[in-house]
Amino acid sequence: MQVLWKSDSLTISKIIHELTQSTDWKPKTIQTLVNRLVNKKVVGYQQEGRKRRYFALVSEEESIQNESKSFLQRIFGGALQPMLVHLVKTNKLSQDDVEELKRLLDERRD
Repeated sequence: MQVLWKSDSLTISKIIHELTQSTDWKPKTIQTLVNRLVNKKVVGYQQEGRKRRYFALVSEEESIQNESKSFLQRIFGGALQPMLVHLVKTNKLSQDDVEELKRLLDERRD
């Protein structure tokens, strides 16, 4: 999805080229992934002669929201507080991170 979010639309050959540069995926694997994303309606395409130009139907922000909600539900039963406690306790936070978290919590209080 990152490749498609960076671009208006791409042919499958361009998607394959981009992803084989940054992953060890085979072209057939990439084609299968793109087809699955089309079937899930997160990627669309426009037919141009014999070629298809693929584009994202879901924004990066929408995708992050959906995946975050799904993860929260699957792993923490939908409870946000235990997840936040776990993340704070198991990750090193900089002073800036702590200040940003405090600021966000203060905003929510108002």
